[in-house]
Amino acid sequence: MRLPTWIAQHLAALRALLVFTVLLGLVYPLALVALGQLPGLNHKADGSLVTVGGTTVGSSLIGQSFTDADGNPVARYFQSRPSAAGDGYDPTSTSASNLGPESVVDTIATDPEESSESLLTQVCGRSKAVGELNGVDGRRPFCTDDDGVGAVLAVFRADGLTGPVTRVVSVNQVAPATPFVPSYQGVTVELAKPGEDYVAAGGVVTPIRGDAPAKPAVPADAVTASASGLDPQISPAYAELQVNRVARERGADPAAVRKLIKEHTDGRGLGFMGEPGVNVLELNIALDKQFAAR
Repeated sequence: MRLPTWIAQHLAALRALLVFTVLLGLVYPLALVALGQLPGLNHKADGSLVTVGGTTVGSSLIGQSFTDADGNPVARYFQSRPSAAGDGYDPTSTSASNLGPESVVDTIATDPEESSESLLTQVCGRSKAVGELNGVDGRRPFCTDDDGVGAVLAVFRADGLTGPVTRVVSVNQVAPATPFVPSYQGVTVELAKPGEDYVAAGGVVTPIRGDAPAKPAVPADAVTASASGLDPQISPAYAELQVNRVARERGADPAAVRKLIKEHTDGRGLGFMGEPGVNVLELNIALDKQFAAR
């Protein structure tokens, strides 16, 4: 006895569903898991975990911070680049800051919890801190020298965009700071007041370059976060910047520290893609093995 056509079609569809569920939902995933456990592949399949003395200390694929309980850099270790993933290098919150080159004006609210720094101020503050930590000039163009924020003015003119200057505000500085320039085109520079939006009020955003070196001593990756927020590497230039500090803290020869950097530097992908990078976690582990901290 033949089944009605519609029943036969539904049975065929059900059989196809069962077959593909077994193949793609069970067989295929289990086959990939088994393949990943083959010698030579199992380390990567398990997350490229790094162990020291039987204890897992991280992954060579995910960066981490080398700071104390208060978030201050531990001087005997090489420091990673900044991270915008959660509180820093959180793999469950991988992200970038989504701030672009036009982000130069801070949000200074009456409630500090609602305030936020522009990308420019973040870069300026990081560069200043890295410079102080490593004993180099941390100044950058368009940054204030004293407080490490964006050197940006809101300039008000008599006729909007033209005419004589009537008022000037340093939009990223508040009391008790001192304006990074005392005057602009003969008009005294004011400090910003929390809760005021000087751009909406008609001020023309005017960044001031200052006298910082054209090529900052602090490299770009030391002051900007990666797109994922999880980058485990820093540039050879940033590693070199930290050599003297790390060598001093460990009582080591700087040349020996540079040798370790070279051993933990990965070249360009396929010889031409991307830039060389230094794996910070692996480098710091090698430092602990070869040069015990004083």
